[in-house]
Amino acid sequence: MDKKFEPLFTPWKIGNVEIKNRIVLCPMGGTSIFGWMEPHHFDKDAADFFMNLAKNNVGLIIPGIAPLRNLIGGQWLYKSKKSFKKLKEYMEEFHKTGAKMFIQLTAGFGRSFSIPNALVPLLKHKFLGALLKPVFNVSYLCASPSKLPSRWAEGVECRALKVSEIEKMIDAFARTAKMCKDAGVDGVEIHAVHEGYLLDQFTTEYTNFRTDEYGGSFENRFRFPVAIVKAIKAVCGEDYPVSLRYSVVSKTKGFCEGAIPGEKYTEVGRDMKESEKAAKYLQDAGYDMLDADNGTYDAWYWAHPPMYMPKNCNLEDVAHIRKFVDIPVICAGRMEPDTAAKAIKEGKIDAMGVARQFLVDGEWVTKLMEDRLEDIMPCICCHNGCFAVSHYKGVANAGAMEDTKHMSRCAINPMTMDGGKYDIFPAKKKKTVAIVGGGVGGMEVARIATIRGHKATIYEKTDRLGGVFIPAAAFDFKEKDKALIEWYRKQIKDLNIEVKYNTEITDISTLDADEIVIATGSKAKKLNLPGIERAVEAIDYLSGREVGENVVVIGGGLSGCEIAYDLELKGKKPVIVEAKQDLMVANNLCLANSSYLRDYFKYKKVPVYLESTVKEIGKDFVIIKGKDGAETKVKADDVIVSIGYNPNPLAKEKRHVHIVGDAKEVGNLRTVVWRAWEVAEKI
Repeated sequence: MDKKFEPLFTPWKIGNVEIKNRIVLCPMGGTSIFGWMEPHHFDKDAADFFMNLAKNNVGLIIPGIAPLRNLIGGQWLYKSKKSFKKLKEYMEEFHKTGAKMFIQLTAGFGRSFSIPNALVPLLKHKFLGALLKPVFNVSYLCASPSKLPSRWAEGVECRALKVSEIEKMIDAFARTAKMCKDAGVDGVEIHAVHEGYLLDQFTTEYTNFRTDEYGGSFENRFRFPVAIVKAIKAVCGEDYPVSLRYSVVSKTKGFCEGAIPGEKYTEVGRDMKESEKAAKYLQDAGYDMLDADNGTYDAWYWAHPPMYMPKNCNLEDVAHIRKFVDIPVICAGRMEPDTAAKAIKEGKIDAMGVARQFLVDGEWVTKLMEDRLEDIMPCICCHNGCFAVSHYKGVANAGAMEDTKHMSRCAINPMTMDGGKYDIFPAKKKKTVAIVGGGVGGMEVARIATIRGHKATIYEKTDRLGGVFIPAAAFDFKEKDKALIEWYRKQIKDLNIEVKYNTEITDISTLDADEIVIATGSKAKKLNLPGIERAVEAIDYLSGREVGENVVVIGGGLSGCEIAYDLELKGKKPVIVEAKQDLMVANNLCLANSSYLRDYFKYKKVPVYLESTVKEIGKDFVIIKGKDGAETKVKADDVIVSIGYNPNPLAKEKRHVHIVGDAKEVGNLRTVVWRAWEVAEKI
């Protein structure tokens, strides 16, 4: 192991509990050991996931939030005695690995509950809500400190919690924590004065207007989390560790509006001055550790950083707050092992918090220890598998219910939390497989097919592997995408997969193989308007085409917005024209990603024309036509067209001929990879 990583592998303590190293699996929604959007039970998928990580040298594992009450049905967790009986048996085996586990318990979501769009009527119409209350009590799930606007459902107000409901939660925390202790769990974590969840909403002035003992003064606003830890200590003993998920600074300008890194703004949530006081206050109340980062759901990209956020984005603030407490402090948020090790060595933080990287590669800590960094499959911060909850104007959580029910899967590793669906088994009959196209889809089919025992050959028309993902990863802020391409290329080499470069296949009948896989990608959609010949295709810009200072981007989907973002970072002046009612109208794009770009464009005053089209492209201008018919002439040295793609398969799908990637259906990296696995496992 490289000496620079050694500080990560030193022991430390949370209270009297010793942790063997300083790498912590931070909790992720969907990895609850008691299940997620289903009745409480001992969740085998989550348990298997954690056991694998424990065997791969993770020091402390914190499963995702365990609701005190079932999201469906509303039963209290502490009444699920069967779940805790199985947990106790599991912990006996788990501890043989040398790892420790804290279970995270949540008070709930408040206005931050990512309510699926289909369930919004239950909040808007009291009769419907009351009718389905015994099954899905949306009013309770969204209940907040005060009457507040939902983060997701526009025009919907969340009700205020009653004192009696708060008191029942405090009691439930204590009861559930005691059952965790009795089951052999090493500690509990309270969720959360963090990320704008329910407890956090109680502590911040912009979300707490109460006039009773839970609102007003600093002490009253923090009364709820203080009462929780005191209740737990009363039944579990002072020595039983209780961690707190904690956001140092809210980074929030207002409802549904966050602060971009480097932006000067007025904080409406918890600023650093109050955080210094709060951290010490919470420690004195009884908390034994702070599991820290920044942000709220209004500034979600701080707690769930997309690729646009800086690496180690929360380290400076977390290191600052560490000075005000005597308890250990974990830092999370795109943490890099070398930076974390240095910060630990210097006493700035006590441990490195990592979440999504474990979904991608559960063996990454072991590979780090064995100096196999190039074998670590990198997380690309896309959120397409782990948190595909999207939101845009007029629609609440537009993500599929299947994604809401099964969060914390992975776009580029389908095996994660999949219940065995994507497990790899040896082929019953070994075949030759010809793969036309060496993009991610083609490489993934070749990789899985080879692992299963087939003989795969990739036919690539260029001199390198990667396909359209090469220009897609060209942005400076997509260094992890570039690393993923290199990871794939190494896998192809290590598996001795034959690649025929500079070989374009135009007729699949020329291929001598048992199975043929078409991975020829897609082609850009075309526009027909005056002056379109002056326009630049998005793929050409991504491939290095130079453009002038004033650039109009036609298309406000994710690709168009990323191009505009890149242009602005380079000091140019982009303008975005989008026909739909909002930017990035997509049902599989996480709000943490899209809200960053929307907030960035507001911060940088990038002109955005919604519900608009380009009528004409002139020599140095563009005429934009709005929904009302009004026309606007804007300066344009260049125009980039990014309006989407159509599948471009070489041949039709039939027996022994399979289509993968965008050649099958245009999507994102998740659809490409998951489809590739499905095909490779059926061959």
